[in-house]
Amino acid sequence: MDQSEFSHTISKYSKHLYDHALKFTNDEDDAKDLVQETLIKGMRFCNNFDRGTNLRGWLYVIMKNTFINEFRKAAKTKKLITTDDEISDANLTKSAATNTANSTFAMEDINRAMASIKPEYSIPFQLYFEGYKYEEIAEQLDIPLGTVKTHIHQARQGLQKYLALYRR
Repeated sequence: MDQSEFSHTISKYSKHLYDHALKFTNDEDDAKDLVQETLIKGMRFCNNFDRGTNLRGWLYVIMKNTFINEFRKAAKTKKLITTDDEISDANLTKSAATNTANSTFAMEDINRAMASIKPEYSIPFQLYFEGYKYEEIAEQLDIPLGTVKTHIHQARQGLQKYLALYRR
């Protein structure tokens, strides 16, 4: 069966597909879009259809899968989109106050942890944490590269000890 013959054959099923799509979508325009998408996919993948099998059932499977995929995509998109209720003044104020309070406590904890290690370890560690490379830190502090790596390692160990004590 060539593409034009296949196109003519599947167009016979458009009314049945529309009735089925209406059950999925409960909206006439969405049902028409779903039927159109189904027929396009049917044409695109006509070489995958096994002649002599149930063409109508094959098209229904395409429609069902298309609907499910579109539904999932819409659900993901809906999660990403913020509604007006979520960005009201009251919610923004509440969110900003919560974030400030939480970050203040977190910064106090971080500062206490950093104060628990020696300055010769904490300064290279802070620079490394800020994104500087070992070579840049060595040049800036005028110390050998190996010493920078050792000091950062010592800072990590000191912070791990502080964290272990803090958890108790």
